[in-house]
Amino acid sequence: MTATEPTALSTPSRHRSPWHQPLSVYATAFAAVVAFMGIGLVDPILPSIAEGLDASASQVSLLFTSYFLVTAIAMLITGFISSRIGGKATLLLGLAIVVVFAALSGSSASVAELIGFRAGWGLGNALFIATALAVIVGSASGGMEAAIILYEAALGVGIASGPLLGAVLGDWHWRAPFFGTATLMAVGFILIATLLTAPARPTTKTRLSDPLRALAHGGLSTTAVTALFYNFAFFTILAFTPFVLGMSPYGIGAVFFAWGVLVAVSSVVVAPRLHHRIGAVPTLHTALALLLLLQAAIAVALLADVHPALIVLVIATGIPIGLNNTVFTEAAMEVSDAPRPVASAGYNFVRWLGGACAPFVATKLGEDISPVYPYALGAACCLVAVVILLLRRHHLAALRAV
Repeated sequence: MTATEPTALSTPSRHRSPWHQPLSVYATAFAAVVAFMGIGLVDPILPSIAEGLDASASQVSLLFTSYFLVTAIAMLITGFISSRIGGKATLLLGLAIVVVFAALSGSSASVAELIGFRAGWGLGNALFIATALAVIVGSASGGMEAAIILYEAALGVGIASGPLLGAVLGDWHWRAPFFGTATLMAVGFILIATLLTAPARPTTKTRLSDPLRALAHGGLSTTAVTALFYNFAFFTILAFTPFVLGMSPYGIGAVFFAWGVLVAVSSVVVAPRLHHRIGAVPTLHTALALLLLLQAAIAVALLADVHPALIVLVIATGIPIGLNNTVFTEAAMEVSDAPRPVASAGYNFVRWLGGACAPFVATKLGEDISPVYPYALGAACCLVAVVILLLRRHHLAALRAV
């Protein structure tokens, strides 16, 4: 399919459920759930980690920054590796790296060690996540749209359950969630090793420069840069909010579990319907505008010191975040004529840079100035994303058919 054939975006599959999939696809999806757990796993225990390792909030926020920075950079080599050793071997390599570094994270004696081990975790995460999407798209029945719905469902379930797992295990000790994730990833490794038939290797090997070359396409670069600003706003919510909730690990875990449920539901149920009704770009405008308003409202709730409203608003951000996650992923896969794994790698390289910057910048602003500023900056980033979509809409013609 080329950029001039946006049928996967424009024509919903009405005759095949995205849930009727081979067992091997579900094995990959299960491992993806656990991989995405790692993103929100540390959320409920951030204050506990800071206390246990005698670290500041901004130092602890580097757990996200090191993780996402390495994830972003490693996206550039995922296609190079998978096109040479195959998709299944790349998945297993990524899972093995995560198992090792998640276990090492649990054994950290200092915040510097933990930051370093989270960086190694990010390498494994990049190898797995980028390849998992390509494997699910290639193996799932029902076409690309069904595959992306399944992938986003895994993302939503992982993001929802990560904070819950972190809270339950973290209540025992802040180290326990890391060992728990290592164990679950080992289970995912076994499932994929035994159930997934190795996909055929691509006939053309991906060059290291291919993802960057793909970004020369106006549509893909527009999607990627817009997603970078969106991800800054997204990870401001995820990484900084635990410090302003003033709750126990169970309380923080419950808030982000409810938030993650909304992410999952809006990703899997609402996003496809809204997308087919009004189109990809209008859906992105709607979701970004809603996230902007909610972040501005969070800032007001903090100024007014209205804690119940703060909790409700944080949970509600799951709705636009779920919408954006699904539609941005579909857009990146379809907007250019680059091979999907290459387009995905280039897109993810740029967008994860936003996730790398946000945790430290937001937490530092909250520490040094006011907790209102991170959310004001997040709202501004949403506004910038909307403006980019408007100014560069001529590059997104492939996404306009509904």
